[in-house]
Amino acid sequence: MVTEEQVRTVLMDVLDPEIQIDIVNLGMVYGIDIQDGGKRIKVTVTLTTMGCPLFDDIKEQIIEKLSELEGVEQVDVELTFDPPWDKEMMSEEAKLVFKYLF
Repeated sequence: MVTEEQVRTVLMDVLDPEIQIDIVNLGMVYGIDIQDGGKRIKVTVTLTTMGCPLFDDIKEQIIEKLSELEGVEQVDVELTFDPPWDKEMMSEEAKLVFKYLF
């Protein structure tokens, strides 16, 4: 069965296309719901800015990467802005990288 830890590890390969930092360390992953013994995964994410045009790219990456996990048949991605993303949601590692990029 797929675990939340496995899903988070895979999601670390999903990069924000603009800043090339993964969505886990950016703090964009708000929830992971594993259903039906790992056959279905629902990931709730946010974006760094409301109206960001890159959601479709991020969503496609999430679906593609998680679909490669053994036993996964369906991946759903839900977008939310509650709560709004804030730089404080980033990991310390991402904050360091972000600091040097901007």
